[in-house]
Amino acid sequence: MNRLKPWIRSLFNRETLREDAVAGLVLGVESVPDGLAGGLLAGVNPVFGLYGYMVGTVTGGLFTSATFMAVQATGAMAIVVADVSVVHSGENPERALFTLAVLTGVVMGVAGFFKLGSLLRWVSNSVMVGFINAVGVNIVLGQLDNFSGYEAEGANRVVRALNLLFNLGQAYWPSMLIGAATIVLIIVLEKTRLGPLGMVVAIIVTSIVVPIVGWDVQQLRDITEIPGSLPFPVWPDLRLIPTLLIPAAALAFVGLVQGAGISANFPNPDGEFPDASQDFVGQGAANVAAGLFQGMPVGGSMSASSLVKAAGARSKAAMLIAGVVMAVSILALGDVVGFIAMPALAGLLMVVGYRTVKPGDIKAVWRTGNTQAVVMAVTFVLTMIIPLQNAVLAGIGISLILFVIKQSNRITVRRWIVKEDGRLREVEAPTEVGPNEVIVLQPYGSLFFASAPLFEEELPNVTDASTNSVVIVRLRGKTDLGSTFMEVLSRYASSLFEVDSRLVLVYADKRVHDQLVATGVADLLGPENIYTSDEWVGSTVVRAHEDATVWINEHLPGEE
Repeated sequence: MNRLKPWIRSLFNRETLREDAVAGLVLGVESVPDGLAGGLLAGVNPVFGLYGYMVGTVTGGLFTSATFMAVQATGAMAIVVADVSVVHSGENPERALFTLAVLTGVVMGVAGFFKLGSLLRWVSNSVMVGFINAVGVNIVLGQLDNFSGYEAEGANRVVRALNLLFNLGQAYWPSMLIGAATIVLIIVLEKTRLGPLGMVVAIIVTSIVVPIVGWDVQQLRDITEIPGSLPFPVWPDLRLIPTLLIPAAALAFVGLVQGAGISANFPNPDGEFPDASQDFVGQGAANVAAGLFQGMPVGGSMSASSLVKAAGARSKAAMLIAGVVMAVSILALGDVVGFIAMPALAGLLMVVGYRTVKPGDIKAVWRTGNTQAVVMAVTFVLTMIIPLQNAVLAGIGISLILFVIKQSNRITVRRWIVKEDGRLREVEAPTEVGPNEVIVLQPYGSLFFASAPLFEEELPNVTDASTNSVVIVRLRGKTDLGSTFMEVLSRYASSLFEVDSRLVLVYADKRVHDQLVATGVADLLGPENIYTSDEWVGSTVVRAHEDATVWINEHLPGEE
């Protein structure tokens, strides 16, 4: 019971109930048209978007550790759903959508349970900037049909946009006028005291104009029936799991990346930052619940989280109140919602898409370097022309390749000069091993298989004149070298032995020792040439240097 008290206090605080009620009302009212627009963007029944918003907001509020995280459908996730063919065709596309949401939740929950948030750092900023900005452009292009009243043809959104451009004369100008008026009103009204509610007012105003002037503009009720009831549970179709696994993984990745941004940027009221892994679990639970109650996949929404915090939320009660407001809207205003003009929703989404594009981020990556610029551009192009679930996986692959390239080219080998008083001085490594000298080498960078050849190139060359010398390689801090690196050490040790010199290793990690033994390098070097570091940094190197100096003196010409 004692463990439940902090959780209950995070859900309900009598002292902040008024602020939470206002914030919940604002989020709930704004989420009705936004949820419908999310479903429209995903190419599914807009009602499923509204259901996803309602169930996701409530469930996410119950299970995430972030007070201000609003778990709703995001533009990026909706675009991914729009590219999943089985959700739009097949025997039962609706069941496929709900199954996709549940499966996405399972993947998110597993990521949170096993604390896999650290894996997100493998995705470079250049990939995310390219992906997110392409999503913004895709959102705008994807709404041109509803905005113009012309159903364009083409394999992807870019081709369909070009098709509309070449057939602009077939566009329905009243539809375009309603969409344009909605965009203008949203921008103007958001600058007034209405704030975020200006979006709701803009859609209401332009939708009312349609029946008044008698224009034949498509309305929400023309494409779907708006039920005046809450959703009933629907069991997922387990047969579709193999087909939906990759899209679910892509959706989970996108949702978790966006959710991690919220966790890192919105501290809780007590000043502590949320637990990212628990937020993963919470988003997973929200997706499972959304799928079971006829909703589309959801994730942490930065815009909705910013809105509820700016509206004065103080606890998670704001999320629960927002869910109640959405439920009441569905029950009481179902018939009214059907009169929303489709170009108005398209205008709303085009504003969202435009605001998703961040020119400043693009410029920052472009100025960082040619490699980052190319990666960003490739990710952007791929996201525009191939299904987004594949683009997400391609982005991850690009990030991994970029990481390997960077790490394999970040190897530097420096020489440590050991002074008589035990102090260490770092200088450039020599190009060759001279006779009768001790060389202490300190490599910097990641010593994995791809960087091993570069490390080998950085080592001083062994010549016929490199006799009676000792090369000491300090590997303190290295925990996993691998067989490729062991081969480099073996070759270098052999070349030194051929000219009556030695290779000495200094390290602290037991795993490195085990790898040396397993690959036979330890036997090649001999126990006298292996030093295990202690807690005093540099002391083992000094000791190895002293022993090497004694060995060299003992083997000088003329010495017995």
